[in-house]
Amino acid sequence: MSYPLREPAPVRIVITDAHPIFRDGLRRLLETDPGLQIVGEAGAGAAAVAMVREMAPDILLLGSAPAAGSAVEMLRQLAEAGVSVRTILLVRSIDMPEVADALQFGAHGVLSKDSAAEVLFASIECVMTGQFWVGDEPAEDIAAGMRRFVAARRQTQRFGLTRREQEILRAVADGDTNKEVGRRLAISENTVKRHMLHIFNKVGASSRVELALFAAHHRLLDNV
Repeated sequence: MSYPLREPAPVRIVITDAHPIFRDGLRRLLETDPGLQIVGEAGAGAAAVAMVREMAPDILLLGSAPAAGSAVEMLRQLAEAGVSVRTILLVRSIDMPEVADALQFGAHGVLSKDSAAEVLFASIECVMTGQFWVGDEPAEDIAAGMRRFVAARRQTQRFGLTRREQEILRAVADGDTNKEVGRRLAISENTVKRHMLHIFNKVGASSRVELALFAAHHRLLDNV
């Protein structure tokens, strides 16, 4: 006796983003593929985390939120809650600082919001097979890349540098004056001077040149 082949279950997707118009457009796009099913939409914060926990989707498309780092914070909360979901982070730029953090906290993909529709569909298919996706293509060497990132982060943490201090150190290594650093990071020159004092004390450098050489020697800026 023969039985009809069972149709594969649709990929269940939750969309989270701070902007309702973006969520609506993304949902309409995804609904053109019958193999995808949108099971929920939410903004940022606790409501989004609760929806993912309740709906248990296959894919989470995680967009932007008003607070810096909130996407990574949501990933951290999901990881702590033991929620298993393949997350694709939708960002303004692949070079955003939180991208590496997102991958470390369990994201399976990072995609620019200005990517073509076919790239989005391809990334979902790729991530569903257990692979990683970054930018416009699969990232087969993501594991090696993450190992390098974690090693660099541990090296930086040895000296107790904060994220802001790393950003200032990068600007100093690029040859910026205190005034230029302030303009680059949208902070006052006095704030830059206070940060510089803390950096000098933490690493034991006595000049900007020595500080730049120290950072290069210890690879403190590999992921800044």
